[in-house]
Amino acid sequence: MRLARAALDVGHIKRTDRSVCPTKNMDSWNYFNYFTEIEDYFWKKRGAHLLVSPLDWAIMETWQKAGVPLDAVLKGIDRAFESYQRSRRGGAGKALKSLAYCTDAVLEAAEEQLEAAAGSAPKNGKAAKEPFSREELKAFFAKNAAQIVGAAERAGATGGRAELGARLREIADSLGGMAVLLDAPGALDLEDLERRLTILDDKLMALTTSHASEETMLKIRREMDGQLAAYRRKMKAEQIALVEKQYLQKRLLQEFGLPRLSLYYFS
Repeated sequence: MRLARAALDVGHIKRTDRSVCPTKNMDSWNYFNYFTEIEDYFWKKRGAHLLVSPLDWAIMETWQKAGVPLDAVLKGIDRAFESYQRSRRGGAGKALKSLAYCTDAVLEAAEEQLEAAAGSAPKNGKAAKEPFSREELKAFFAKNAAQIVGAAERAGATGGRAELGARLREIADSLGGMAVLLDAPGALDLEDLERRLTILDDKLMALTTSHASEETMLKIRREMDGQLAAYRRKMKAEQIALVEKQYLQKRLLQEFGLPRLSLYYFS
């Protein structure tokens, strides 16, 4: 269960095999359902419809950013549960509670897929089929824009946060303006759309980080340290920083009531 290895070392997959890079394989991988597919699968495997923890989300995001294919993740989860059932804790009826236990098995499944793909001829490409309708995307943008406007209104009603409210409204306006791109004729350029959304996501993260109070940051870091405590000794400093970054981003957005804008969170 070396979270250290899986949290960072899977990055070599993205560098050495472009076939598993998210922006190069969106259609065949059904990439935009990545998180919900993993979450649903993990729920089914442990037999309890419980909320996935912020730590689990941070782990999923390290897999996503490293380009680990969805089917490799699901295969790794299967293997991890089989291994856990043979362990003393599993035999005693204790539930597997975190994706952290699955990290080694996920990495091994990804490496096997990479080896199997090595030297294989590329498949004949077909015209990319849009994985979801443009009307669904418009609804996704509108919902997120409304949530950002709501956060801006709350900020405006709080003393000293007028600037935050104004900046949030600018981001909401930019997101609303993307509906024009969805009405353009021709094939939808998902990669370019994702770049634009990533820029807005980065702006949201910068705003939440700069406007979060010391008390809020302290609370989040205490939570994070508590959840990571069992794995820190097995992780290198760079790997800890990677998971901490993802955890901190998710929790700050939750504190401000803001959405993730990337298409990776569209479902």
